Amino acid sequence: MIQTLEQLRGLYAAPGERALRKQLDHVDPHAARFIALSPFCVVATGGVYGALLDASPRGGTPGFVKLADERTLLLPDSGGNNRLDTLENLLADPRLALIFLVPNVQETLRVNGRARLRDEAEFVDRFAEERQRPRLVIEVQVEEVYLHCAKAFMRSQLWQPGTWPERAALPSMNQMIHDQIGAGAPTETQEQMLARYRDQLAQETQASA
Repeated sequence: MIQTLEQLRGLYAAPGERALRKQLDHVDPHAARFIALSPFCVVATGGVYGALLDASPRGGTPGFVKLADERTLLLPDSGGNNRLDTLENLLADPRLALIFLVPNVQETLRVNGRARLRDEAEFVDRFAEERQRPRLVIEVQVEEVYLHCAKAFMRSQLWQPGTWPERAALPSMNQMIHDQIGAGAPTETQEQMLARYRDQLAQETQASA
């Protein structure tokens, strides 16, 4: 079992110079373009007093995360299940990490920084033309930015449709949750669930129009 940094480092070669130097303290033009093309990111946060860490998927139209300046990102909080795991964590510990993905691009972009929750009009109004006007915006003060290599996507072949399993390989989400918690509500098919989500998204769009 590995218990010390010396033991860990003894298993691996030292990182190359490029791997160390590629880390920036700001969003350069290449990172800005990556974020502008990204419709999806994962937000990782931690709580306080030993709370578990959390990773939350976020999505929108490409560029839904806005670049205020080279050291500031604005991430709108879209409606979800109202657990507020990410937001509650950030109140306790402002540190966060983001991974941005662009479809059919093998590399990812990693951004680390600190967050503030902003509900002032000057922040939420910047998203007034989006599908849904957010209740608040996560303002990210950027501390680290770097591109991550393509190896993970090459190994997983994530963007290769020929490797994708059929959706029927898993039950619907509703059925899985029903089995996990024994909910008494009737199950719905995957198609019924997606139709319900589409209706909800359409209602959100109409409400923000």
